[in-house]
Amino acid sequence: MAVGYSGWVAQQVPVETPNGSNVSEVISNPEQGPIGELLHEFGIPYSDVFGAIITFVIALFVLYSLGRATIVPFVSRLLNRRDLDKHEKTPLLRLTKLVMGFLALAASLNIAGYGQLLTSLAAIGAAATLAIGLALQDSLSNFVAGMFIYIDRPFRIGDWIEWDEGTYAGIVEDITFRVTRVRTFDNELLTVPNSVLTDDVIKNPVAKDELRLQFNFGIGYDDDIEEATDIILEEAEKHEDILDDPAPTVRMTESSESDRGALADSYVGLTSRYWIADPNRGDYLKTRGEYVTAVKNRFDAAGIDMPDPQIDLAGQYGQNPAVRIDSVDR
Repeated sequence: MAVGYSGWVAQQVPVETPNGSNVSEVISNPEQGPIGELLHEFGIPYSDVFGAIITFVIALFVLYSLGRATIVPFVSRLLNRRDLDKHEKTPLLRLTKLVMGFLALAASLNIAGYGQLLTSLAAIGAAATLAIGLALQDSLSNFVAGMFIYIDRPFRIGDWIEWDEGTYAGIVEDITFRVTRVRTFDNELLTVPNSVLTDDVIKNPVAKDELRLQFNFGIGYDDDIEEATDIILEEAEKHEDILDDPAPTVRMTESSESDRGALADSYVGLTSRYWIADPNRGDYLKTRGEYVTAVKNRFDAAGIDMPDPQIDLAGQYGQNPAVRIDSVDR
C-alpha cells in the first residue's frame, strides 16, 4: 500500500507558485511561527503544519470579528447618511461583508506563513476572473450599472420613473445589483436590466418635493381671452392641492406645446402651469382631473366655448379642390 501511494504521489503534476516553488511544498512546509515553535517544544509531530493551521484559524476569526465590529457598522452609518432604506442597504452590506471576508482570508494566510500560496491563488483567481468576465460581460455590465444606481440614486424604491422617451413608465418596486423591477400603471411588472436604465435618460417626476404640471385649454376665437384666463387662475387658486407659491400662471400656448401653438385651426390655446407638493402618480392624476373639470364647468357657465378640433377638407386638395373632387368622382 505504501509503495502504491508513493508511486501515485510521484506521478502527480506539480503546481508551481510564481517564485518557482511547488504549491504542495508550501503547504507541507510553511514558515515556522510562534505556535509551531510551541508545538515543537512539546514534541508534537508536524508542528509546523499544525501551528500554521491553528494560526490561520485564529487570525481569520480575530480579523473577521474585528471587521464585523468596526467596518460593517461604519459602512452602515455611511449608508444611513445617504438616507437608504433597509431594502437598499441589505445588498451593500452583504457586499461589504464579502469583501471584508476575502481580505481577512488573505491576511490570515499571510500571517500563517502561506504568503506564497496566497500569491499563487491570486494569480489563478485573476485568470479565472478574466475568463468568467469575458463570458459574463452583460451580467457584469448590469452589476456595475447597479452599483452606479445605488451610488448616484437617480431613483428610489417607490418613485415614479419614465424612460425610452416615455415609452415605459411605472413605479419602482425593487432594485438589485442586476435588474430593477418596475410596476406599470396597468399593473404589469417590468424587469429591466440595470444597464438599460443607466445608458438611457431617466425621467423622475417625483425626485423633488414639488412638481410643476401644465394643461392646455382651448377656447373659441370669439371668446374673451382675459375672462378665460381669470377663470383658469381662480380655479387653480381655489384647489387645495395646488400651491400658491410658486403661483399658477396662464400663457398663450407655445408652438412646442401643441401642433399649431396658440392659434390653432379651431381654437385659441391657453396653457396653465401650476405646482403640487409631495408629488406621486395618484396625486398628479387626481389633482389634474379635478382642476380641469372645475375649469370646464366655469367655462360652460360663462358661455366660453371649448371647440372640438376641425379639419379643413378643402385644404387637402390643393388650390382648386373642386377640380380634384371631380377627378376623384370620375
